[in-house]
Amino acid sequence: MKHLVFTVTNELNYDQRMTRICETLCNEGYNVSLIGVQFSNSPKLIDKNFNQQRIKCFFKKGFGFYAEYNIKLFFTLLFKKADLFCAIDLDTIMPVFFAGKLKNKALVYDAHEYFSQQKEIITRPKVYKIWHFIENTFLPKFKNGYTVCFSISNTFGKLYKIKYEVIMNATSTKIPSEISPKKDKLILYQGAVNEARGLEYLIPAMKNVDGLLHIYGDGNFMGQLKTIIQNHCLEDKVVIKGKVSPQELHEITAQYYIGLNLVENTGLNQYYSLANKFFDYMHAGIPQVSMNFPEYKHINDQFEIAVLIDNLDQNEISKAINALLTDEKKYNNLVQNCVKAKMVYNWENESKKLIQFYKNIFEQ
Repeated sequence: MKHLVFTVTNELNYDQRMTRICETLCNEGYNVSLIGVQFSNSPKLIDKNFNQQRIKCFFKKGFGFYAEYNIKLFFTLLFKKADLFCAIDLDTIMPVFFAGKLKNKALVYDAHEYFSQQKEIITRPKVYKIWHFIENTFLPKFKNGYTVCFSISNTFGKLYKIKYEVIMNATSTKIPSEISPKKDKLILYQGAVNEARGLEYLIPAMKNVDGLLHIYGDGNFMGQLKTIIQNHCLEDKVVIKGKVSPQELHEITAQYYIGLNLVENTGLNQYYSLANKFFDYMHAGIPQVSMNFPEYKHINDQFEIAVLIDNLDQNEISKAINALLTDEKKYNNLVQNCVKAKMVYNWENESKKLIQFYKNIFEQ
């Protein structure tokens, strides 16, 4: 039985993509291990059908965290019996590369995003220089890899002459997502509460929307978010619900009328994004307001499931939300299109590509 080891820098309980990947490969007969981070306040691990390991870290962010985690991860991998190491994004690529080369193991890169093009990186020249160096140095050395969308795959191909498979982070059709009439016209934002998610534009836009917004998630923008809500006196229209488990979130999502997927156009990572929530809303039969960016437009051109906006203008956001709240005919049409779209864009289809990818590696 081949042993595959995957490495991330986040909390294992909330990483839906890695749970899908690891469970799929485990069910296919592989011995799968997922290594992540553990802080002093980390919640108890949720039991899964694959191995989970967390590396304790003192530092929680910045250079101290990345240095501590990468060094500890390198030695963890060095003494790990495995057939393949897979780095998830640039923040684990160096220990995976060096440990893999020393142990002569197969190497894979899984790009959940265009890491070096994140807003919090490209807006800080010194930080960008470091991550760009890491990407430019190590990514071409990973000949086997896959990513979440065609835009990132094509860009890597042009820059580094590597051909990466596209395995979208689509929701599973096995997850309950009953599509039924909604009693209340509640509006949902789910996912990371981070920079570049358009929240500073969304909150004031709610002044012109006759509806209630619920926010599920957490992140580095939470402090600013609370301040913006208070400054605009919108505590009665915007409610922060906090972070819940992926399973709870799927059940919660189906109860909402409209989903929001707003992304700031700062950096190619945002422009090329194809967010988890885009598929989660689709599978729950919830029309959404999303961005007129390449990946969203590609799918929306096939199955109109969203109202796409060109930029994060307050008036444009409120206009798009109000269009779904008031135009019942359009809304119902988008709901039916969601039903069609989820039969094409689902994890059952994407997982077949994942299984074939790893089969090909061990047949080389």
